[in-house]
Amino acid sequence: MNKTVNINLGGLFFHIDEDAFQKLNRYFDAIKRSLSNSNGQDEIMKDIEMRISEIFSENQKSEKHVISLKDVDAMIAVMGQPEDYRIEEEDASNPTQNQAGYKNARTSKKLYRDIDKNILGGVAAGFGHYMGIDALWIRLILVLIVIAGVGFPIFLYILLWVLIPKALTTTEKLEMTGEPVTLSNIEKKVREEYENNPDLKEGTDSVKNSNSVKSGAERIGTNIGEIFMTLFSLFAKFIGAIIIIFSILVLGSLLIGSFTFGTTTFVEMPWQAYYDAVIVSEFPIGLVILLSFFAIGIPFFFLLILGLKLIITNMKSIGNIAKYTLLALWIISVGILISFGIKQATEVAYSGKVSVKENLNLIPNDTLMISFKYNDFYAKDLYHYNDFEVTQDENENTVIYSNDVRIEIKYTEEPVASIQVERKAEGKSMKEAKKRAEKIKYQYTIDSNKLIFDNYFVTDLKNKFRNQEVDIYLYLPKGTYFKTDSSFKEFDRSDNSFFNLHFSSDHYIYQVKDRKVYCINCPSEENEYEDIELKFEDSTSTSVTINRNGIQIQEKDNSTTQKEFKGLEINKEGVIIKTNNP
Repeated sequence: MNKTVNINLGGLFFHIDEDAFQKLNRYFDAIKRSLSNSNGQDEIMKDIEMRISEIFSENQKSEKHVISLKDVDAMIAVMGQPEDYRIEEEDASNPTQNQAGYKNARTSKKLYRDIDKNILGGVAAGFGHYMGIDALWIRLILVLIVIAGVGFPIFLYILLWVLIPKALTTTEKLEMTGEPVTLSNIEKKVREEYENNPDLKEGTDSVKNSNSVKSGAERIGTNIGEIFMTLFSLFAKFIGAIIIIFSILVLGSLLIGSFTFGTTTFVEMPWQAYYDAVIVSEFPIGLVILLSFFAIGIPFFFLLILGLKLIITNMKSIGNIAKYTLLALWIISVGILISFGIKQATEVAYSGKVSVKENLNLIPNDTLMISFKYNDFYAKDLYHYNDFEVTQDENENTVIYSNDVRIEIKYTEEPVASIQVERKAEGKSMKEAKKRAEKIKYQYTIDSNKLIFDNYFVTDLKNKFRNQEVDIYLYLPKGTYFKTDSSFKEFDRSDNSFFNLHFSSDHYIYQVKDRKVYCINCPSEENEYEDIELKFEDSTSTSVTINRNGIQIQEKDNSTTQKEFKGLEINKEGVIIKTNNP
């Protein structure tokens, strides 16, 4: 049984067993001895400690992980032995220097802002290190773009200024340039800073020291940068607060909607029936709601994290495992929803109909009465209209109820009137659409000269709602008289050029003629009079047309004369009569 020790290493707490702790202590003592004659010993030790802490954190499997001798040996393999990196002034040019420890060191670059070589924020200098080019070229390109009148790079530069971290420690500076973070490079980096800046004092912060030796232009740039950083930081925090509030509202609404829209194990919500009426059964509502929650919620969750990072600058990341898991979950959810949408679209790809035609044995010279009626089980008045709704019939069977019924009056050359009822629906194939249309239940009745239509139809819920509708075509021969009540106008879709329904009264009587239906008892200001043309057979070949606008006379030379007339009137039979009107 080994004893464990709690240590603070680079500002982080670790659990380490006693043997590993002793070896780690001997390692630090050896490093201190190797740096006994070095300038900036404290700074070097601080950077080494932070680098070792970073290595232990990367290899830590959980918060309760105990650092063992194996972990310490793995760290030393990366950092190297102190005696391997003892750099003396006289050995600086020795090309045969031991390279132990380099093989496992990281050499990939990280993007930081270089505050040691900055003019305004260090973004260009940082990108110069990352891309391996001189920062001067990046600055020149930015200046040329701004001179050209494009202001977007300025906003982008400020945004990168806020988002890209500064290279503060020696480890971060080595990562910025892509050098391996080893004992040798850490010591060399700190020594270079002391050699290039003789005024540096041991124990002071390296960032402050580097700022003290900047040129006058760099100092001015730094001061301007600090002002911009302060203003932009306040603006970023304001934007972050808005993002957080908006994201929380969206995520909260999604969470509440998930429970109120669909079903749970214990409670059936009212939307379930409507979902069952429209959506294909192999996609249960619970699955669709869950996938929709992930598809919409995950982007807003990341937006929430972004808002929090804008406000809390030192906020820790949620970790790569969580990021990639959420990303994979989002991709899967969006993919399934897209396939679900495509499947739904194919459900209405084809149209089908069933048509039934029946002759009407009307009493000659009698007026046909046309009306619509409602079923008081589904509605309490005639004007209760629904494109579709899910309800129950008298036998407590769940059905789809709809008022999508239309009627059109048409002319026929046949001697008897007839009625044609077309039931229509859609489906993923013409055969399926026709079968669905056949299952529409619609009725009408004929009682002597009365024709009464239902203003609704129903179909079983299992047939799904697929734009079902009922179209009625009433074919009337010439000379037929008919009358409509007030319910007719709600469902009339007749061609106005043939039959123009008058809405001012439901007591008007209409008659079918060759070209048009006429109202025979409408007021004169609403009536449409048929023009009466009289032709004379004499040599003048003059034609006379009399209508409500007057008398039109066309002479042989095609000249036309228009005259008003008074005291004449055309009755409902088309006969010109004389009146007492002056």
